[in-house]
Amino acid sequence: MKYLRFPVAAIAAIVSLVAFSAPAPGHADGAPAPFVTEIPNGYRNWQWVSSAHEAGNLNSLGAVLGNDIAIKAYREQKLPFPDGSIIAALHYRYVPSDENNKVFGKVQSFVPGAPTNIQFMVKDSTKFAATGGWGFGHFQDGKPADANFMKPCFPCHQKAKDTDLVFTRYAP
Repeated sequence: MKYLRFPVAAIAAIVSLVAFSAPAPGHADGAPAPFVTEIPNGYRNWQWVSSAHEAGNLNSLGAVLGNDIAIKAYREQKLPFPDGSIIAALHYRYVPSDENNKVFGKVQSFVPGAPTNIQFMVKDSTKFAATGGWGFGHFQDGKPADANFMKPCFPCHQKAKDTDLVFTRYAP
């Protein structure tokens, strides 16, 4: 019995080593995640593309921004978007402005409230070939969503294939 402990312990150590060194699920080849896992630097300085209001359960007010490459493509109406294009959507709760509504005398002015999330689309036709050339990202409190949360992004955006998977139009 004493001699059996060492082989069992050695096997357990090897199994543990293999388990911890294996790629994460969904990344069988060790490739990077098929979605955006880091917030792009400087996005708050990008130019405004459009605004969006999502009613219903979301009750969200959004500002859509684009980096220089995306803005140029939007302005030139260039589809597909070139690699390097990044589109950001900053989402906030949609709340009435007490200050403005006092002036108006009724509830008619709404402004961004607490932030809810930030979403990104990053165009890299090689890295994100499996998702139409776009990497999708969703961040709450600065943390990226997990792979399961991100699964419905590409199937939903595929419905906008005529606009290179992008829903937001440029507001001149």
